[in-house]
Amino acid sequence: MQVVDSGKASQTREISAYEGLRSLLLSGSLTPGTRLTEAELTKKFNVSRSTMRSVLVRLTQEGYVTSEVNRGVRTRYFSVEEALDILEAREVLESALAGKAAERATEEEIRELRATLDAMQDCDRRGDSAAYSRGNRRFHQQVKEAAHQQTLARAYDTLLYPLVMRQYRNLSAQHPRSGSLEEHQAILMAIVTRNPDAAVAAMRHHVASARRALLLQTAEPGQHPPSSMRSSSMDEAL
Repeated sequence: MQVVDSGKASQTREISAYEGLRSLLLSGSLTPGTRLTEAELTKKFNVSRSTMRSVLVRLTQEGYVTSEVNRGVRTRYFSVEEALDILEAREVLESALAGKAAERATEEEIRELRATLDAMQDCDRRGDSAAYSRGNRRFHQQVKEAAHQQTLARAYDTLLYPLVMRQYRNLSAQHPRSGSLEEHQAILMAIVTRNPDAAVAAMRHHVASARRALLLQTAEPGQHPPSSMRSSSMDEAL
């Protein structure tokens, strides 16, 4: 019985360390390419080296960090091509989630979406970019939850988009958020009117703006993106 209890305690510590380090990575407080040392992490999360090694292996397999011989474990750096691939996948998955939300959202979930969008509009009027971005992320989370489609939701959660957003968020000029708000309003209206096709189209249009923003941000000097591309912030495009 004691062996079983000890095993469970060890597993609990590993899960706690995994969730803690994953949250730290997603917070954006670590610069891409930062080296992660076992000694520092074991002290920070109060676990053994073997436990932290297991955590790092799992995070490497999931794509949150990279591990190379003679370079150790480092926070993930995304090339432009990798970032664009992730954004393309997100466009497909999140538009599908929006379509399901139009079919399955409860009245309470719709009220919560309305409240979030109202708060975003208020933040826009006050010029509070940080609060606007938090509301923006909350809106997309609420759409995902309102879809009531666990398989799509799990796939969506594995895309590592938060890491991409945090790596590239400071490269763009300020985006006039009125366009972003209109896109959110179109998504909400499609959900309210129970129109899955319109919800898919509205979300696909909205998410595609992030890919256009990334292309603009990373274009070489003198390059001119297609005229259909408009400037937008990675953090506010989604």
